[in-house]
Amino acid sequence: MIQHYDAVVIGSGQGGNPLAGALAGTGRKTAVIEREHVGGTCVNEGCTPTKTMAASARAAYMNRRSTDYGVQTGPVSVDMEKVRQRKRDIVETFRGGGEKGLEDTENLDLIQGEAHFTGPKELEVRLDDGETLQISAENVFINVGARPGGVPVDGLDAVPYLDSTTIMELDEVPEKLLVLGGGYVGLEFAQMFRRFGSEVAIIQRGPQLLAREDTDVAEAVAEILREDGIEVLLETEAQSARQDESDVIYLTVGAPDGERTLSGSHLLVAAGRPPNTDLLNLEAAGVETDERGFVKVNDRLETNVPGVWALGDVKGGPAFTHISYDDYRVIEANLLHDGDATISDRLVPYTVFMDPQLGRVGLSESEAREQGFDVRVAKMPMEYVARALEVDESRGMMKAVVDGGTGQILGCVILGMEGGEVMAMIQIAMMGKLPYTALRDGVFAHPTLAESLNSLFALDE
Repeated sequence: MIQHYDAVVIGSGQGGNPLAGALAGTGRKTAVIEREHVGGTCVNEGCTPTKTMAASARAAYMNRRSTDYGVQTGPVSVDMEKVRQRKRDIVETFRGGGEKGLEDTENLDLIQGEAHFTGPKELEVRLDDGETLQISAENVFINVGARPGGVPVDGLDAVPYLDSTTIMELDEVPEKLLVLGGGYVGLEFAQMFRRFGSEVAIIQRGPQLLAREDTDVAEAVAEILREDGIEVLLETEAQSARQDESDVIYLTVGAPDGERTLSGSHLLVAAGRPPNTDLLNLEAAGVETDERGFVKVNDRLETNVPGVWALGDVKGGPAFTHISYDDYRVIEANLLHDGDATISDRLVPYTVFMDPQLGRVGLSESEAREQGFDVRVAKMPMEYVARALEVDESRGMMKAVVDGGTGQILGCVILGMEGGEVMAMIQIAMMGKLPYTALRDGVFAHPTLAESLNSLFALDE
């Protein structure tokens, strides 16, 4: 027997869940198929657990800094089992809320199992109880996300390395953590565990951390991490890994000054996230992917197969929760409201939740110059921000890129306390197409971080 649905969403991520609810809300018989946990990466392995643990790490950091504020405290210790349990409790609360929301939605079935295509718009689901279910649908939405990937390093498979999921299940603070990868994930965990008390080294193959950022921004990030006591190794490529009989992990790397061997108690591989398309049997549906396995879509998130869409990380591009949610809005507008929404030219904000935060939206300076804009740069250290000085959180910088001809803001990066929130203010100005002078001349409350925009955009002074 084949169960027929009007719509099937494969994967219950931050785009798939609201889309399923919207489809069911129009009376369409809808199913969500989830092989593991409701909520996708964000709730279970990404945003929610990592930011919960980062809050614990910041508490340890601020306790150690208390004397800077004239406050005397005792020795600081970290109970990783309690940190982990706090993280688990919050994840389970979020996940449970998502499950209940799906289960309580009329016209919506939550199916726990692993799906693969058997034909265009036809699926077989291996249920958690071992049974199989045959499903067909008028419309299918692929929302299966991505997962931590490995790197081609000799001997790595024989070493018990950690990824961005398993590192959050540690019940003790690593003595020394080696972090392979200098992107967002690697930096957040590196600083987090340094604050928990680990020695930490970051091994980055490229010439700078955060490859998408301008060189001056990346250098400022590296300076902050080094100030925190983290060893940052650039232009350094892992060549081989091994573990000895005493469980010490050795990583041999090639660096500008020659080969060397690093040792550590734990190794985190934080490089690359391949898509979860390898189990879907997309060939049976005729759905095209790129060379890395990401589903190809057009600006309306349609695949090459009519009636099949892809949203979220599985389609490649920016892998952020808010982008997944906006993907849902694009599909909803077009499919349910006869709209003409696209993902082209949308602003892509993001925040790296190191401390201080790095918030970024729009073009970097190098990207703007490559695209031929008449570039003007507004730049200011956080040491010029009164609020940052008052709370003794003045590390970092602010930088914005302006079109000299139109006065329009092309992009910004805020590396500083609450950098993501300050970035969002500039993003709102960009969305409203306000010239930079509107922020230069705006009256903002004192003393707030917002008033720093007066000084940042004083380009003519």
